Amino acid sequence: MNERATIAGLAYRGRTASIGFAHGPFVRVDAATGDGRVAAAPADEQGALRAALVSAGQQIATLAEAVGGDAAQILEFQVALLEDDELLDPILAAIAEGTPAHTAWSSALDAQIAGYNAAADEYLQARSSDLADLRDRVLRILRGGDGEAPKIPDGAVVCADDLPPSQFLEIDWSRGGGLALLRGSPTSHVAMLARARAIPMIVQLGTIPGNAHTALLDGEGAVLELDPSAEQIRSFERRRDLLRKNRASARAILRRPTASWAGEKIRLLINVQRVEDLAHADAQYADGVGLMRTEFLLGGQAGLPDEETQYQAYDAVLGWAGKRPVTIRTFDAGGDKPVPGFTVDGEANPFLGVRGLRLCLVRPDIFSVQLRALARAAVRQNLKVMFPMVTTPGELEAARKLFVEAVDNLRAEGIPSALPEIGIMVEVPAAGLAIEQFDASFFSIGSNDLAQYLTACDRTNGAFATLIDPLQPAMLNLIRHIADYGRRAGRGVSLCGDMAGDPRCVPSLLACGLRELSVNPSALALVKETIDGLSNGALRV
Repeated sequence: MNERATIAGLAYRGRTASIGFAHGPFVRVDAATGDGRVAAAPADEQGALRAALVSAGQQIATLAEAVGGDAAQILEFQVALLEDDELLDPILAAIAEGTPAHTAWSSALDAQIAGYNAAADEYLQARSSDLADLRDRVLRILRGGDGEAPKIPDGAVVCADDLPPSQFLEIDWSRGGGLALLRGSPTSHVAMLARARAIPMIVQLGTIPGNAHTALLDGEGAVLELDPSAEQIRSFERRRDLLRKNRASARAILRRPTASWAGEKIRLLINVQRVEDLAHADAQYADGVGLMRTEFLLGGQAGLPDEETQYQAYDAVLGWAGKRPVTIRTFDAGGDKPVPGFTVDGEANPFLGVRGLRLCLVRPDIFSVQLRALARAAVRQNLKVMFPMVTTPGELEAARKLFVEAVDNLRAEGIPSALPEIGIMVEVPAAGLAIEQFDASFFSIGSNDLAQYLTACDRTNGAFATLIDPLQPAMLNLIRHIADYGRRAGRGVSLCGDMAGDPRCVPSLLACGLRELSVNPSALALVKETIDGLSNGALRV
């Protein structure tokens, strides 16, 4: 029996990162190498590397500007590395001594990747895939290519050891397809991008053959089947058709009255990054916008956005919502979202560093511009503003003071403005445990970071997927504590992290007392169907 026969029809089980089904060509995406390139004189080799770095930087910057939002922030890390003299100087020195450009570059990046993987800091470990992506992009350019990742056939099931966000974003997913990772994590950046785009994805598959022709990817059952048999294909198609029918049924539910459970209305809102996200077919059925991320405004090449640019973006979302509420989060930069000219460089642990509101308070020159734009937009009267990464009541009061000053200054200038409702993101355990101390109009639980900080586990590290499970008792107890306080104090409490869009988590969130959930537009129908099933007794809490 040959090797192809031995792998035919075999199934491999991983972990679900994004629900859905894909059937198509099996494409293995492997790391690039520098083999086959003929080196020139040292001076020419240095010139070739410099040109490749410029080209790679332009590609990444163009991609960041095209995708916007959190995805653009993720790519900023690679752009910063291309300008890091501490990384580049030794490489150029090695080339001057006769090492070919591709060898010097690859060796230096391999050493960096090994160092990141060995670091005790989980944030640095998670960045190793970004380094590998940058290494491969520059190597492709040095070998005479255009630097872009290899073209993927329409509808392909893409398999890789891990896949950095930039490579995911370069693939055309408009004609379907799926993603199967040998490593990876359900809470990684790529997993979040896949869920936002409804791309089925499985992670942590382990070792699998790389020479299959076709594949079936069942994101719901977390199964990858290589060169499937006719019976496997028939079974797969039945499961896929059932999911499609369920999704169609869920979309029909969107047209029904507001969701309810245990006699109470459940408000379902949406998370957006850009004004364009409101064009999603299901967005119109939302009860409002529970989270508008403003970091996308920081991702362009024109520098930090001015007041008018920000105002126009905020006003467009508020106008779309009509009388429905819109909650806009102030800049959540820092951590894994560096912004040149704004965030602090060289922090030993950026996730625990100067980020979110901490950063805005030390950069009032930038923060006040955003507060002025928000104050102008608040005249529509459906705006709520929340501050991210709040740890102490003093931080909230300092930010509120700056907001009041922005309103006063605008009015003194004769510009219409208003002070909106002010709330906080609850994503630091210290804030959640002392929630009674915060004089906020509302609270929004950021489950992704809250789980990360509560468990001391990097949410992008697949090895900790079990430890960081959001349904563990400590997480649910903290959510219940926050929701109970909100109910007693008459202050709204919502949840806008990945938990809100996960049907597996929804029953527990309702049982904890939450009555407001904010999800990606693509998850709106499924979540409402889940709540409907609970109300009808088809599902149980």
